[in-house]
Amino acid sequence: MLSNACQYAIRSILYLGMCSDKDHKIGVKTISEELEVPQPFLAKLLQRLNKNKLVTSVKGPHGGFYLSETNKKQTVWDIVQVIDGYDKFNQCFLGLSKCGDDNPCPVHFTVAAFKQKILKDFEEKTLAEFVDEIKLKGRYISLKAFDILEEPT
Repeated sequence: MLSNACQYAIRSILYLGMCSDKDHKIGVKTISEELEVPQPFLAKLLQRLNKNKLVTSVKGPHGGFYLSETNKKQTVWDIVQVIDGYDKFNQCFLGLSKCGDDNPCPVHFTVAAFKQKILKDFEEKTLAEFVDEIKLKGRYISLKAFDILEEPT
């Protein structure tokens, strides 16, 4: 449902919310390595997020990115709007161009309730609340630390 760019942006901001503050800024290289996201692409995303006041950056030898208290009050929906646009949740789950309540695709009514729940959470919960949940419930934004074994074929 979300573009790769939007997924990377959300993960990056949540990572910054967990690991940075005004006294501990994190560079693009570190974020890229920790989240296994292409560094040049991530650098452009973070510049865009900074321009839209969703992250804060400081230049120089002790520079990097972090989330200010103001940034933490933003929502995931704010990120989606900047990266994917306002109409992301109006698009058909199956990618059909003319799908809606009057002309539903095969899964329209199955997916509609889930889309509304996700949209509500994205609009109402602050980034700080998502970060607190990650810390409290041990959720993951990267699988880098895991050894994922493939099943033998």
